[in-house]
Amino acid sequence: MTPAGSRPVPPSMVLLPDDIERFDRGNGVVTIPFVGKWNCAENRVTTGMTVFSPGTGIPLHSHNVEETVLVYEGEATAVIGDDEFDLVAGQATWVPAGVPHCFRNRGEGSMTIYWVYGGRDVTRTVTATGETFEHLSEADRGGTPA
Repeated sequence: MTPAGSRPVPPSMVLLPDDIERFDRGNGVVTIPFVGKWNCAENRVTTGMTVFSPGTGIPLHSHNVEETVLVYEGEATAVIGDDEFDLVAGQATWVPAGVPHCFRNRGEGSMTIYWVYGGRDVTRTVTATGETFEHLSEADRGGTPA
């Protein structure tokens, strides 16, 4: 067994959320970026977690790559295309590239999602405005009241 606190041989990584700089999306929504082009030269997926305060969400949007989201903690409403789904911890979604979707915290406490994008160069297009920008760029703040 590997001793506690040791690290795997690069390029493999162990990602400790407490050691990762948070990306504040505004209005009580914070992202913890795990694997992406910012820290890995060989990734084919982009991963992280986003924590939503009660009553917050991200606006309806789509990506240039597929995405799967696991509700890690709390209660979520997922909007995928024209449908809404109430989800709880342990339930997951998969959304093809180009399909509008969003997640909102419908619970009393915080809601955390773990997300995986099927690509290295991820963009977000906000449905309401048509604006497209790089994922986790300065333009990608977008946390809103639900």
